[in-house]
Amino acid sequence: MEYFFREVKTGEYIFYDCSAESPKGRRSVCYDREALESRKKFKPENNVIDMVADMGIELLTEEQYRYFQEIGEFDRKTSSWMKTPANIRKLGGAIFCDRRYDTVFMYHNGAESYYAARGFRGSLRV
Repeated sequence: MEYFFREVKTGEYIFYDCSAESPKGRRSVCYDREALESRKKFKPENNVIDMVADMGIELLTEEQYRYFQEIGEFDRKTSSWMKTPANIRKLGGAIFCDRRYDTVFMYHNGAESYYAARGFRGSLRV
């Protein structure tokens, strides 16, 4: 399922990925190339930032994710990496969000971490 709206300032259409859970093909990845290369063992196959670039989409920010959650209820069993502010990433962290108990939560983890239930969501501007 997709959702889109038109941004008044730019006239662009912005499409959001509205799958109920973070898509399986986008899970089990760490945050970025630096995090991937820092892992000594059990490296995931890819990282979010490279995948987003390859797909030609933008990783959602926490603000966009919270807006997105007003459209419906998403990530009730999974979680999604968010665009992480540079000051957090510089210290080795990355942020992710999910929806539990009818509430949207934002958390942190080491950028090198990855889990079978954590993926990412993006948007596309046209």
